Formats: sequence, C-alpha cells, structure tokens
Amino acid sequence: MEPETLDRKPEFERIVVGFDDTEPAWRALGRAAQLAKAFSATVIVTSVARPLVPAGHGIGPVDPADSPQLHREQLGRAEAYLATLGVEAECEVGLGEPAAQIVRLANHHYADLIVVGTREPDLIERVLGLSVSSAVERRAHCDVLIVH
Repeated sequence: MEPETLDRKPEFERIVVGFDDTEPAWRALGRAAQLAKAFSATVIVTSVARPLVPAGHGIGPVDPADSPQLHREQLGRAEAYLATLGVEAECEVGLGEPAAQIVRLANHHYADLIVVGTREPDLIERVLGLSVSSAVERRAHCDVLIVH
C-alpha cells in the first residue's frame, strides 16, 4: 500500500444499520449516528422480518409474532431517536434472512459501511452459526462495524 493511501481519511457517505430494537442494536444505532454526524453521511436503517419458512418461489408466510408491522414500529422508534440527535434517516423494512437482507440493502444503496450490534451468542447459536453480525461480516462487500 502506498504511503499517501495510509494518510487518507475514510469517507463514509452512506451507512446502513441493522436494527432490531435490542440493546446491541441501540448501541449500533448510536455509533452510526456519531459517524453520520462526523462524516455528514446518510443513514439507512433496516429491520428485517423473518419468514416462517422459505418458499420455492419466494418468501413463505410471515411469523405473526415477527410481522413487518412490528418492524415498522421498531424503525419508527429508531428514526425518532436519530431525529433527536439531528440525524436524518431513511428506514426500510426487510423480509427474509436478516444478514442477507442487510447486505442486499447495503449493496442496493452502495453503502460505504454497515453497522450492526452483537451480543454473546449462546451455545446453540454458536454451533449453528446463527449470529447475524458474523454473517453480515462474511457476506458484505463494504466495511462492517460490529458494535459490542
């Protein structure tokens, strides 16, 4: 890497945040807000509803306990919080596997950064590889900030 490249500061124009109204997600949202203010970046927040089962030609029925309406409400709280910090946000409900949808949205918006929260996975989550933040990190084509 050339020395002048190392001196260049990162530029973030679009930041995608995965949000699910949990404590780690709130920490991630706060960190994304700090970065957005520092870099005058656009924030795109997504909350993803999971289908009950994948269907052959698309998404199967949605879990009534995890409906898109619930995710719209979560995004409303996130948007209100960001507004109190002076950060404007675009919000988008996703439907599908969360990590895949977060990465899809980041690709769609040509995001420079994805910010997600994480918590300590339990044994089953670790064995089955169910960590959304780890899956985002593996699949993303841009920088990923995992907030602990």
